[in-house]
Amino acid sequence: MPSAPGPYPAPVGKTSHRLEWAFLPPNLRAYIERKCGSPVVEAISQTSGFTPGFASVLVCADGSKHFVKAASVKAQRLFADSYREEARKLSALPSSVPSPKLLWHLDDDWVALGIEYVDGRAPRRPWRRADLDSALDALELVADALTPPPAHLDLDSIEDDFADMVAFWEHVRTTRPDLPHLDEAAALAASFADVVGGDTLVHTDIRDDNLLIDGDGRVWLCDWNWPVVGAAWIDTLLTLIGPRGDGVDVEPVLASRRLVRDVPPESIDRVLALLVGYFWKSADDPVPSTSPYIREHQRWQGDVVWHWLSERRGWE
Repeated sequence: MPSAPGPYPAPVGKTSHRLEWAFLPPNLRAYIERKCGSPVVEAISQTSGFTPGFASVLVCADGSKHFVKAASVKAQRLFADSYREEARKLSALPSSVPSPKLLWHLDDDWVALGIEYVDGRAPRRPWRRADLDSALDALELVADALTPPPAHLDLDSIEDDFADMVAFWEHVRTTRPDLPHLDEAAALAASFADVVGGDTLVHTDIRDDNLLIDGDGRVWLCDWNWPVVGAAWIDTLLTLIGPRGDGVDVEPVLASRRLVRDVPPESIDRVLALLVGYFWKSADDPVPSTSPYIREHQRWQGDVVWHWLSERRGWE
C-alpha cells in the first residue's frame, strides 16, 4: 500500500463557518418557510465544505425536511454568484443524473436555493474502498448521461478554465526552488491542454463533502458550481486524490475503472502535475476567516498529488 504524506489535517465535516438560520433576514426566513410549506422548527447547519454561505437541513413542523442554501448579494457576492450558477446548472441536469434536484430558486437581495433533501451520509474518512467504488459507479452514470452536455448550458472548456493553473508553477519555482524534478513537473503541467479535451460535462469538484451515500448505497453528487466540458475521465482522477492520501492503493483503480483504464499514463501525469501547482500555490494564499481550514486542505492535497506523481514517474 502507498504511504500517505501525513493524515488529513482538517476536522472532517467541520471545515466551514456558515450563516445560521437565526441570522437570516426575517423576510427571507418567511419566504423559505412558505416554500417549505410549514414553519421551520430546527435548522441543522452543514459545516462541511469551505464556503460561508447558509447551507442547512431545515426540519419543519409537519416533519418534512428540506435542504436550503442562501447567500447575500450585497455581503457575499462571490458566493451568491456561485449559488446562482449552481441553480442554473442544476435546473439543466437530466433526471438520470444522481443529483438532488433543484425545487425552487430565489434571486433578489439574496440568492436562495431549495434543493431536494437526501437522507444520506458523506463517504467515511479515511476513505474505504467500498465507498470509493460506489462513488466511481455514480461518476460512470453521470458521464454517460452528460455526454454531450445539455445543449443550452454555456460552459467553458476545461482547457480554457484550467489554463491559468500552468503559471502557478512559477510560484512553486519561487517558493520551492530545491524541489526535485521541478522543471520536468512544470513541463508536464504546461502540456495538460493536449490531453484533457472531450465532450463530457465534468463536475471538477468531487470530494467526500460533495457526495452523499443514501441508505441503498446510491451515491448522489452535490454542489454543481464549477462544471466544464472536457474528457470523461477527469472526475474519476480527481476523486482519487482523497482516497490516495488516506492510504488507498488507487493504481489498481486506475487500471480497472471504465472511464480511466485506457487513458495513457502520460496523460494522467500531466493532469496530476497541473494539480500540484494549483494546490501548492492556493495553499499559500491568505486564509479566509470564514474558511480556516481551506489552506491546510489544499496543502495536503498538493502533497498527496506530488507524492503520487513522483511514485508514478519513478522520481526519488
